[in-house]
Amino acid sequence: MGGAGLTEATEYAILNANYIAKRLEKFFPVLFRGHGGLVAHECILDLRQFKTVTVEDVAKRLMDYGFHAPTISWPVPGTMMVEPTESECKEELDRFCDALIGIHAEIEAIESGRADKQNNPLKNAPHTADMIAAENWNCGYSREQACFPAKWLHEHKFWPAVSRIDNVYGDRNLVCSCVGMEDFA
Repeated sequence: MGGAGLTEATEYAILNANYIAKRLEKFFPVLFRGHGGLVAHECILDLRQFKTVTVEDVAKRLMDYGFHAPTISWPVPGTMMVEPTESECKEELDRFCDALIGIHAEIEAIESGRADKQNNPLKNAPHTADMIAAENWNCGYSREQACFPAKWLHEHKFWPAVSRIDNVYGDRNLVCSCVGMEDFA
């Protein structure tokens, strides 16, 4: 890339992060702004003000929109660090922002009591194809809301392979599926 190419890539990454920060600032506080209210190549969205919904709930719900969750709870617990690369187009940035704005509306419904505090699209996210296709649907919201929260998902849907897992269990209970050392003798 050379010096000029690296400079240009950095400029685009910074521009993309600031675009996201500006679009989402009415919905989620943005931490660590510098001079002129700008962020660097990442923006940190603060979700700590919510009482029922966690940053993990939001990260899992982003999977229903087809996005891999950004870094959560680092560098500040209860936050989401969004680092768009220089290669992200404006349409993709807009889809990501629209997803988070839609999720914010779901958060407001939960926090205000209009949606159940436990049985809702965020606490049950991500929604798998098996969940949607199952005969029984015991959720207090529609299958449509669960798996197609945005219209564009009808054309480009990513289906998570598994639903919610206990992340902490996996962190604390390492399972090795490797062959034993005796097999290398």
